[in-house]
Amino acid sequence: MEGFALFMVALVSMGITNLAMVPEKASRNVSAMYVLGDSSVDCGSNTLFYPIIHLNLSLLPCNGSNSILLPYLLAKKMGLPYAEPFYAQNGTIDGLLNGVNYGAAHATILSPTSLSHQSLNHQLRQVFETVQLLELQLGHESSRHFIRSSLFYLAFGKDDYIDLFLRNFSGVMAEYNGPQFAEILVNQMVHAVMNLYDMNVRKVVLMGILPLGCAPSLLFQWHIDDATGCVEMINEVVLRYNVLLEKSIVRLNEELPDAHLVFCDLFQGVKKIITYPHFFGFEDAKNACCGLGLYGAEIGCVTSDIACNTVSANVWWDLYNPTPKVNSLLAESTWSGQQLLSNICRPTTIRGLVYSSVSPPT
Repeated sequence: MEGFALFMVALVSMGITNLAMVPEKASRNVSAMYVLGDSSVDCGSNTLFYPIIHLNLSLLPCNGSNSILLPYLLAKKMGLPYAEPFYAQNGTIDGLLNGVNYGAAHATILSPTSLSHQSLNHQLRQVFETVQLLELQLGHESSRHFIRSSLFYLAFGKDDYIDLFLRNFSGVMAEYNGPQFAEILVNQMVHAVMNLYDMNVRKVVLMGILPLGCAPSLLFQWHIDDATGCVEMINEVVLRYNVLLEKSIVRLNEELPDAHLVFCDLFQGVKKIITYPHFFGFEDAKNACCGLGLYGAEIGCVTSDIACNTVSANVWWDLYNPTPKVNSLLAESTWSGQQLLSNICRPTTIRGLVYSSVSPPT
């Protein structure tokens, strides 16, 4: 239904000229930013029935504002308007040309058991609908050029592992071991990149998963707190996914002509903050700012009214999402290679990707 509604709006607004509608980008080589992902890219505004289901998840990832999330901060550095949520789109060409956020809180790579959670494949279908509308409005050649010069941001996997370690909705823990589960997830991500490439997408940023073994919820549930302050067994499993994903990106960059794929190692960036919290201006690297009980994880962030007074002092905002200050450090590091790690994004920084050239469609 959502695709049909957008299609009908597009038909009504036909007749707009082609290239004149594409915003001019004088210095950068990115036309717009399109975002796919989970609660790291969406506060719930793009998730149907989220005001109801967030109470069951004890999750309020953004304190009501998407502007503190990593892709928002990166869009600002690019000089781009931030992509509005997919479900907030009215079908006008201007809205689509400014980028779209398809992300949804608690989105997973694997198909969810609950219809209220949008999977990677669900978001890919929405991207396909958008590409069709752009072609309808701009024409074939202009839309291909626009998509090739746009940046696509993917951040998935966190909630698949949270389901695995905390909820085990699908029973995958009994069926697969850690390496096998990582391979399944990475294969799905590779499939997603290939689908995007077939849609003429050439610039893609793929975010690694944070060190979930250091998140308040996992510390509380697993009751393991070694010298590192984290559940290292969980971190090792997550790290397996990140390593496999980066290897796949290296291979795809070699195999796909003119592909510009970048992997950003958020795991190592956040781990450095947790290892040296005072150096980066944090006082608490274990407890959730918004939550109650041990590690702030016995009762999750059901309302921001229970949040700590000084959010910037904490690494973690809620059960497993970082605070705005962490996101700000990650944004600067992934953009320029400064602050945390010079090579947090590989093979180039996001700034390097933004200013890189893509060959015109043939």
